[in-house]
Amino acid sequence: MHYPDPKPLTAAQQFLLLTKNPLSEGRGELGSGCFRWHYKASPTPLSRVYDARLEFAANRSPRVFIDSPDLTLLSGGDTLPHVYDQNPTRLCLYLPRTYEWLPWMRLDQTLVPWTSLWLFYFEDWLTEREWRGGGEHPEPRDVEQRISRSRLQRRHAPRQRIE
Repeated sequence: MHYPDPKPLTAAQQFLLLTKNPLSEGRGELGSGCFRWHYKASPTPLSRVYDARLEFAANRSPRVFIDSPDLTLLSGGDTLPHVYDQNPTRLCLYLPRTYEWLPWMRLDQTLVPWTSLWLFYFEDWLTEREWRGGGEHPEPRDVEQRISRSRLQRRHAPRQRIE
């Protein structure tokens, strides 16, 4: 027996899930098929608190930005590691072409905690100037790769079978 592929979560569903999870406590603006969510992120209890912004739109990879503090200022003007864009600072949390994140996955359980993990490695990088967070550094072609949600779901959703 083959189970149907998971259905992508809508912007409204993702937005509601963000409002209900204490990890993603914040505020946002919901539009038609898109939203912006503003929340606080901190990699450890002793770390500074960062203002993060998650942008979601149908048929586009979700994007996470750090609005404050200014990471470039914290870096002393050095080029930031492992980001798609320096200004505004768009974090590289996953590569869209690798399908680590798929439209049926909850943002409050993926990108929100991944943001805190990225910030953990960023704070380590500030002291050592060596990125220890792993991953690939993004290429320009990965930055705005737009992939149909249904095609993503069909081709790369895990399939389960009962034998």
